[in-house]
Amino acid sequence: MANRGRRPEAAAAIRGGHVTVNDRNAKPSTPVRVGDRVTSYLHRRDRVVEVSRTISKRVGAAIAAECYVDHSPPPPERDELQPLFAVRDRGTGRTTKRDRRRIDRLRRRG
Repeated sequence: MANRGRRPEAAAAIRGGHVTVNDRNAKPSTPVRVGDRVTSYLHRRDRVVEVSRTISKRVGAAIAAECYVDHSPPPPERDELQPLFAVRDRGTGRTTKRDRRRIDRLRRRG
């Protein structure tokens, strides 16, 4: 799989409604200021960061990491990451629309 990069991944998360700035849904063009709280849900993990310094141009990861304070909860234990629907019984046929909706609901954090 090709490496998509962080910027397109971030834009997709914003379009999907997984990013908020100060408890308001964000857009890709949402400006942030010092003290703003950015919350996101990505890769089955909540991230909460507070902007401590703004930058005007793109910089490396090491410099960017100095521009925020991470208030994220600790990552979940490995046991919690196990999928709920690992395998369907052989011979049960295709999933029904109802089954697919249940699976989608579970994948979206319940």
